[in-house]
Amino acid sequence: MKVDLFDFELPPERIALRPAEPRDAARLLVLDGAGPDGATRDLHVGDLPAQLRRGDMLVFNDTRVIPAQLEGVRAPRADGGPDANRDAAGAKIGATLHKREGPRRWRAFVRNAKRLRDGDTIDFGQGVTAIAADRAADGSFALSFAGEEPVEILLERAGRMPLPPYIAARRDADARDAEDYQTMFAAEKGAVAAPTAALHFTPALMATLAGAGVEQAILTLHVGAGTFLPVKVDDTTEHQMHAEWGRIDAATADRLNAVRAAGGRVIAVGTTSLRLIESASGEDGMIRPFEGDTAIFITPGYRFRGVDGLMTNFHLPRSTLFMLVSALMGRERMQAAYAHAIASGYRFYSYGDASLLLP
Repeated sequence: MKVDLFDFELPPERIALRPAEPRDAARLLVLDGAGPDGATRDLHVGDLPAQLRRGDMLVFNDTRVIPAQLEGVRAPRADGGPDANRDAAGAKIGATLHKREGPRRWRAFVRNAKRLRDGDTIDFGQGVTAIAADRAADGSFALSFAGEEPVEILLERAGRMPLPPYIAARRDADARDAEDYQTMFAAEKGAVAAPTAALHFTPALMATLAGAGVEQAILTLHVGAGTFLPVKVDDTTEHQMHAEWGRIDAATADRLNAVRAAGGRVIAVGTTSLRLIESASGEDGMIRPFEGDTAIFITPGYRFRGVDGLMTNFHLPRSTLFMLVSALMGRERMQAAYAHAIASGYRFYSYGDASLLLP
């Protein structure tokens, strides 16, 4: 499909720079395919329990965002050999880690990559250095971190919270983001972006959902920075997704299948949960244990196998995530819903409001 079919105009003032307070006070646009005329309702996240049924299950991602953005300088070569890149010594280098490739090795998108060569060392300060290697076609490098301390400890020392570019372009990350950009479920370190639909949940809301008979399940998908990359091709068939690591254990897969067998709905909280469930689902609709990489790319025409609904924030124009929600609800329906949200003052993107999509 042509990528421009998923374009729309978003006024800059609709981009949220801070989350709602309290978190469950965010607005909630409900698109109910089973309702009269495909009912659209303007509510708040706190109204979610009344929109679900006893026996439904919400599925959350427990990944935890790490301080994956680093700023450093390119160090002189120390191997005693000729330095073909000598003029680049001292060049400022920015790195955003996006996928672990080994115990001390991460794939990273690099700013000022033209000043970096395979074998160069980057000094990120605070005693944190890494050697760059294996430059890929997308301009990313593999960074191998020196020393014996766990990389997570090094990042806590030298890294910063990787706010999405549409927020970072308008303000710097600060101490508030260290808490605001984590969900209440965050446990497994490894993401470089938050599963933002779950940012709206609070212990009080979870207690109300439990009282209403709505179940919950947890899986893990470490969100990569590729989720923010623009689609630069003209046709969706030409776009290459970046892989992300995820896991659904056997007990969780059994619970998800049992909910559907009993007539309940599996509702993913966030596109990350949805993509992992769909990656673990067979043609027969059964969800199986899964551990490994997924690069699933969902566009209109895809037949959903494991999920029955989705709660998600509002996504960027021409993005893979807007394509995903269009696949779930229909492109024209989502274009109309986004036009309604923009006209009605909904807040967009990671810190913005939410939608509940029930096909």
